[in-house]
Amino acid sequence: MKAVRVHEHGGPEALVYEEVERPRPGRGETLVKLAFSGVNFLDTQYRSGRAKPPQLPFTDGFEGAGTVAEVGDGVSDLNPGDRVAYAMIIGTYAEYAIVPASRLVPVPASIDLQTAAAAMLQGMTAHYLTHSTYPLGPADTVLVHAAAGGVGALIVQAARLRGATVLATAGSDEKAAIARAAGASEVINYTQQDFEPEVRRLTNGRGVDVVYDAIGRTTFDKSLGCLRPRGYMVMFGMASGPVPPFDPASLGTRGSLFLTRPGLNQYIATREELLLRAHAVFDWLSSGAMKLRLDRVLPLAQAADAHRALEGRQTAGKILLAVER
Repeated sequence: MKAVRVHEHGGPEALVYEEVERPRPGRGETLVKLAFSGVNFLDTQYRSGRAKPPQLPFTDGFEGAGTVAEVGDGVSDLNPGDRVAYAMIIGTYAEYAIVPASRLVPVPASIDLQTAAAAMLQGMTAHYLTHSTYPLGPADTVLVHAAAGGVGALIVQAARLRGATVLATAGSDEKAAIARAAGASEVINYTQQDFEPEVRRLTNGRGVDVVYDAIGRTTFDKSLGCLRPRGYMVMFGMASGPVPPFDPASLGTRGSLFLTRPGLNQYIATREELLLRAHAVFDWLSSGAMKLRLDRVLPLAQAADAHRALEGRQTAGKILLAVER
């Protein structure tokens, strides 16, 4: 079978499309024949070495959808041919992958596999951020960075479904239009305006209740400056690099602020929570309450091009790798 592997950390050229041995499922495991793999910033961090994989070489990718090809001993609720999707299990840049049966989510008939692959990681991220990390309500105003990106646009939509008012940032007029279409009330083009004073102006000096920030180093300090007293800084990524060390006492002088660095794994730690979030996302998509924006679909062999586009901020929506040949 074919897979995209990393033998040494580096740039997109470190992704090697090669032949590997097809694995066999053990007890409690399934072999999934992947149809699509989602591409996420998390993948680039493991490839580059910012995040450390268990060992080298490894197959990249953390999100996929396909069909069950084989089940291991002890798996009784899945059968070959079942359509499934999953996230946060490394190794989706491949034709086949081993996945614990407990981490697979059945894909309903109303959702195609392409949509399922695009929605799992980013859709469940949008759900936990808006429903659990900071449970939004109609009285809340939020700031969403990179609101035209795959996860940013979903956060905007999830926040609107909770009744919140959404302010957003984007890097061009075209991306600003995408953020508005997703439901943002105001969009700040950060290439033309300083977003911190603009957020203060738009909130009459009060600041927002929560900032959802996956950018990291370049936005962190000004994001803190956008918060109301006792507001929440939710940093769930570091696309621009890690935040330099800072004095936690500054959170007090800025208004007794809260800072959290959540991750999806801790919000789908049980099967019950995994199914709750995945089913909510699928329900949103089936009803039309949430819409995915697909930027492009590339063949698995072009994974390096997908990483270049993502890291170069050349995308406005989700990138998928088509695995089936």
